[in-house]
Amino acid sequence: MAHPITAAVDGSEESHAALAWAAREAVRRGRALRVVHAWRFTPHEAVEGGRDTQAGWVRGALDGAVREIAGRHPGLEVTGEVVEGDAVEALVAAADPSGLLVLGSRGHGRVVGFLLGSVGRQVIAEAAGPVVLVRSGDRAPAEAEGREVVVGQEGGPEDSAAVLRFAFETAAARGATLKAVRAWTLPPVFAYSPASLQLLDEAGGPVPYEKKALSEALQPWRERFPQVPVVEHVEMGSAGQVLLDVSARAQLVVVGRRARRTAVGARIGSVAHGVLHHAPCPVAVVPPA
Repeated sequence: MAHPITAAVDGSEESHAALAWAAREAVRRGRALRVVHAWRFTPHEAVEGGRDTQAGWVRGALDGAVREIAGRHPGLEVTGEVVEGDAVEALVAAADPSGLLVLGSRGHGRVVGFLLGSVGRQVIAEAAGPVVLVRSGDRAPAEAEGREVVVGQEGGPEDSAAVLRFAFETAAARGATLKAVRAWTLPPVFAYSPASLQLLDEAGGPVPYEKKALSEALQPWRERFPQVPVVEHVEMGSAGQVLLDVSARAQLVVVGRRARRTAVGARIGSVAHGVLHHAPCPVAVVPPA
């Protein structure tokens, strides 16, 4: 049985946008929808009632969200779950490796893009499966015909297998064109090795070399998803900036994750970080296979 798509809600406008996006995606993929509200009891002198009262409010809000989204999509299997405890831990646990977790984010236009809070940042960095971030103003018309799914590819075929699989699956479910983007830069002269110089010479130069690398990474997924039209785009420049430049008409941007731990918390990699903060559409961050 296919794993459900999980949407995290907290009563905010951005989480309702995430829930709406997740429901549409669940319908497209023929999956169930699981709605999760992570909650921790916080006593407050200005709020009457104890744990049971607060739990009742949370459960009531969740049930209302479930009823509303089920009413919009008759036939969609929708379940709701309140998880008490730390929000990051609860949402990371909800991010099944074979599923999909959808979060909301406040958005303030194309310049500012997404406002990624500490919870969202940590969940994206630690989740075992793909996480999609949806801004509060996202609407269904942004998924209209003619808008592409854009995916960033780097490294070799094995390095990008997970992100390309997700991108092809998503494009196939939407009947969309997939634009595969590979950015490259000239490294300092001292970084060249005799072996790398020989590969560049055999390929006819850096541009043909990068195009060949992108085509080779895409080939197995083209064969698996022959119905998906693919546009290959190779450009010199910063990977994050190149992805943003070509995503003006994207309905979704898909990037890989390079999470690492630091003294100030988890980091998700510069490319994913830049795209998350400035993309004009929802962004999917996919962990390595």
